[in-house]
Amino acid sequence: HLLRAADAVLEEWNRIKAEDAAAEAEAAAAAAAAAQKQAAELAAKHAKDVDSIPAEMFDFDLRPEYVALKEGLGRMEMTGPNVFFRPHESITRSTTIMDGCEFLTFSNYNYIAMAGEPYVVGAAKNAVDKYGTTVSASRVAGGEKPLHRELETAIANLIGVEDSIVMLGGHTTNVNTIGHLCGSEDVVLYDALAHNSIVQGCILSGSKRVSFPHNDFAALDNILTGIRMKYKRALIIIEGIYSVDGDIPNLPEFIQVKQKHKCLLMVDEAHSIGVLGARGAGIGEYHGVNPTDVDIWMGTLSKAFSSAGGYIAGKTSLVEYLKYTAPGFVFSVGMSPPNAAAALASIQLMLKEPERVSRCIARGKFFLEAAKARGLDTGPSFDTPVVPIVIGNSFQCIRLSQALMKNHKIGVHPMVYPSVPEDGARLRFFVTAAHTEEHLLRAADAVLEEWNRIKTEDATSEAAAMQAKA
Repeated sequence: HLLRAADAVLEEWNRIKAEDAAAEAEAAAAAAAAAQKQAAELAAKHAKDVDSIPAEMFDFDLRPEYVALKEGLGRMEMTGPNVFFRPHESITRSTTIMDGCEFLTFSNYNYIAMAGEPYVVGAAKNAVDKYGTTVSASRVAGGEKPLHRELETAIANLIGVEDSIVMLGGHTTNVNTIGHLCGSEDVVLYDALAHNSIVQGCILSGSKRVSFPHNDFAALDNILTGIRMKYKRALIIIEGIYSVDGDIPNLPEFIQVKQKHKCLLMVDEAHSIGVLGARGAGIGEYHGVNPTDVDIWMGTLSKAFSSAGGYIAGKTSLVEYLKYTAPGFVFSVGMSPPNAAAALASIQLMLKEPERVSRCIARGKFFLEAAKARGLDTGPSFDTPVVPIVIGNSFQCIRLSQALMKNHKIGVHPMVYPSVPEDGARLRFFVTAAHTEEHLLRAADAVLEEWNRIKTEDATSEAAAMQAKA
């Protein structure tokens, strides 16, 4: 009985397994065939759909933004040579060499004439001799050099705060810092004329973005009254000198707004560090405020300090947090030895020769007054070396820049739509300590002469067109 039962169980169990395996194999084969058929159908549909994708979506030559750029450049070149990306064949000073000819230039921000200064150049050369051309690693790993801390200490001491951190670029310093310090539960409030790097940092952060009217601390106060309690952190961002209009914010008032609403305040000193204040310590020194009342001091090293890069300065806790966690710092190579040395030497020389700062501001005021005396529109610029000449028409502005270069050997670049509104198209003059009063009068006279000529030509052409039409 027992053997019969055991044999029967084995027989039937083997049969059932074989049947199930056969059925499973048949089902798998059917599923595979169905999947293959579906994949073939999807592939055929995708191939048909792909054919409908316009070439401008995958061919840079046909990208609409590039086509629009080329059209704009073409219109500019109808009136003269392209004024952008022209090679400068000499050290950046008040004059430059282009195509073998000397030009008076107002298109660089060598504010206190440090570029090419022997002391600065010597420091950079010595750094290359001692440390090489690159640190070859992130500073958090193997790229830390003594120069980095010397520079960061000098920056912090200049501003009057606990510490600072230097990064590779001014634009990336803003993007990296704002994008890292703020998040989706926060709000960032920035001036309507804030630099692109500030806006890009806000976008990266994922925070709520709010733009307030230019330099209007009262409007900012009202906005914060309505929205502050909706967010965890609130960051206010202003600039020390606005590089489009050449004006300065009322920092003490913004500090009051910040304190009233328990916000963080960040000041971008790209164009004001080394320029404002008796020692060149920036807008904080200019207004006589306590530097610790500003939470985040940002600045660049490429302007007054004749190098490249940017910095963040403030409390030790802020700097240490960024050093260990900010992606754009941790995962990036450290600042090169010659760049760090050049910036450090520039700060040292500025403090030794503060007349460079006062001369830069004096030259800016001189040119501003000369332009105003000639009836030129200089916008709201005051107390800065950034002086716009507002033309109000992009095409005329480009022609004026070309005429100054061709007829007077003066280089000054146009700012046109969409960088500024069409009625705000302008020539932007960066005045430096290297410019003389003769340079500035020559430039003001040349602008007036060429601008009057262009307006006369356009009025004549317009009158002729209207007469022909009549």
